[in-house]
Amino acid sequence: MPLNVNRRKELLMLVPEGSIVSRSWLRGQHFSVPAIDNFVKSGQLQTVKGGIYKREGSEVSWPAVVYFLQSQKASDLTVGGLSALELQQLGHFLPLSEQKTVHLYGTGALPTWINNVVPGVEFHKHSITALLGYNPDDTTRERLSQFTRKVSKNNIQGEVTISRPERAILEVLNEVPGKIAFEHAYELMQGLTSLSPRALQQLLELFQNFKVRRLFFWFAERLSYPWLNRIDRTKIELGSGNRVIVKGGKLDKKYLITIPEQYE
Repeated sequence: MPLNVNRRKELLMLVPEGSIVSRSWLRGQHFSVPAIDNFVKSGQLQTVKGGIYKREGSEVSWPAVVYFLQSQKASDLTVGGLSALELQQLGHFLPLSEQKTVHLYGTGALPTWINNVVPGVEFHKHSITALLGYNPDDTTRERLSQFTRKVSKNNIQGEVTISRPERAILEVLNEVPGKIAFEHAYELMQGLTSLSPRALQQLLELFQNFKVRRLFFWFAERLSYPWLNRIDRTKIELGSGNRVIVKGGKLDKKYLITIPEQYE
C-alpha cells in the first residue's frame, strides 16, 4: 500500500496539471504496464488518444502539446512565424480572435489527433523546405536549431522551442501574400529594431527563397534599419525576373517585386 501511495505521488510530480505524456514515456519512468493501466482504470490518468494521457480533470494547454511533440516524440517542429513573434512580444499587430492558430515549422509530421486536444486552438504545420529551397539534412537541421530559443509557458514542466525573431520574421515573409497581408508583414517589421545582423546573414544565406530575400531587403531599406548595413549582400542572391507580390501593385525596380501603391 505505501508503495502505491508513493507511486501516485510520483505520478502527480511527473505529469503536471495541463500536460500530456505517452505510455512509452511512462514506461521509461519505471512505471509498469499494470501500474499504468490501474492509473487509467482509477481515473487518475485520462486517455487523450491511444497511449497518450493527461491528469484527471486537467485542461491541456497548447504549449504542453508542443512540449510533448518536441520532448517525447523528438519532433523538430518549432513554434515559429507569427506565433514565435507573439511569444516574444513582437506581434503587437496580431488580430485577436477566439480561434487561436499555433504555427509550427519543421519536417516532422503533425499527428492527426492534435487539433482535437485543446479547444479553440488549431495547430498548423509549415514546411521548412519552402524556405530552404531543398530538403534539409542533419547538418541543416543543426544549423536551424541555432536560431531558436526555449521559453517557459503556462507552468508546463519543461520549455518549448521557438524561433528567434530573425528566423521568425523570415518565416512570416514566406507566407506573404497568400496567408499574410503585405501590410501586416510591414507592421511586424516595424517592431524589429534590434535584430542581429550576424544571425540575419546566416539565415538569409541558409534560406534560398528569393521572394523572402527580396521582401526582407525591401522592408529593411524602407524602415532604414542600421543593422542592414552590416549584412554582406554579395553572398545573398536575389534571382531574376519580376515577382508579383501584390496584384495590381507597383513594380519596385530594384527588387523586382510588386508592392501596394501607397508604399511608393
